[in-house]
Amino acid sequence: MVEKTKVTVAPSTCVDHDRERYYVEVEFPGVEKKDIELELGEQTFCVRAVREDLEYSGCYYLAHPVDVDKAEATYESGLLKITVPLKQPLRGRKIPVK
Repeated sequence: MVEKTKVTVAPSTCVDHDRERYYVEVEFPGVEKKDIELELGEQTFCVRAVREDLEYSGCYYLAHPVDVDKAEATYESGLLKITVPLKQPLRGRKIPVK
């Protein structure tokens, strides 16, 4: 019996934030929700998802610490959405551009 080798690829990922939280979107076309793993740390997150022919895998670094206990994740139509608040809201001072 010949065993198929799955190809591993990095998923298409978009990371954005405002002054209070991160918004992350990860594309997993053709993957079922039960086949997704998400690990979130204070400044990192890793995702892994498998389907019959390939595996998606990626780990990412966040520039600002987050409150892991308040993270939320939803999955619908091949798109994983993660929302997680920052530990401290970003503060800054607006500087005029001359």
